[in-house]
Amino acid sequence: MNKVSVAELVDANGLIVYSGGMYLKERFITTSDISRPGLELTGYFDYYPEERVQLMGMTEISYAHKMEPAARKEIMERMCGENTPCFVISRYLSVPEEMEQAAKEHQIPILRSKLPTTRLSSKLTDYLESKLAERKSLHGVLVDIYGLGVLITGDSGVGKSETALDLIKRGHRLIADDRVEVYQQDEQTIIGEAPKILQHLLEIRGVGIIDVMNLFGAGAVRTSTDISLIVHLENWSKDKQFDRLGSGEQSVQIFDVAIPKITIPVKVGRNMAIIIEAAAMNYRAKTMGYDATKAFERNLNSLIQENSQD
Repeated sequence: MNKVSVAELVDANGLIVYSGGMYLKERFITTSDISRPGLELTGYFDYYPEERVQLMGMTEISYAHKMEPAARKEIMERMCGENTPCFVISRYLSVPEEMEQAAKEHQIPILRSKLPTTRLSSKLTDYLESKLAERKSLHGVLVDIYGLGVLITGDSGVGKSETALDLIKRGHRLIADDRVEVYQQDEQTIIGEAPKILQHLLEIRGVGIIDVMNLFGAGAVRTSTDISLIVHLENWSKDKQFDRLGSGEQSVQIFDVAIPKITIPVKVGRNMAIIIEAAAMNYRAKTMGYDATKAFERNLNSLIQENSQD
């Protein structure tokens, strides 16, 4: 099971540790769902999701302050479950004394943020969904081309990294070389990023490993991007038919999302970087409603009709 430590949550989201700082690395989050314990403050604990981050905003804190001290102490004790990772208080609201005492006894951190509750909930959910999502590792090179995430795949030695280097020199950005970690962000989006050990690095046969950010600057790299297109490089063979008109649409299923795929033959003398760059621009044109293949078919049909009338 994937898990995120409370320490990671604090560092990534700019949270302030109010108490329990020594327990940040000992408490773990296993779900991206956030709990707003409103019903629990009234004493209803039948379905209390204690394993979730407990987020308290203006409504919860103001209600807690109006409770009788004895009742407040009892409720706070019950909210401190064995698997409760942390309490988060929005808007820098004051922390009830009974909550602080109960959290200290159960070794649960209390965190604070200046953000409004809704924005904070959304921010924490997005972060946890990305960190806790199921991941898989793909062999390929991921490059940002004009804002489109293009995953370049192909057999080892076909020239993926060299093509990526040429694209970087043309002003595009590297996300990952050799291994690409992917996860599903939502029903339509697959995010790709580099493993930490390979960030900003590119392997060129005969040269070795180069640091792209060090050689080309921070503008030549990105940490992650959504994958819009897969370009598969395949050694040219006279015995194989390759799509010439762009009408043979293919896709690759990654988790629950189908990613469009095109296959480009690799042959001596072909500038693969320019071809992939053009493929990315052509794909963007299609998403904006213009399809050159359909335009060609319309022109061809019009020409046939004109000749038949003559």
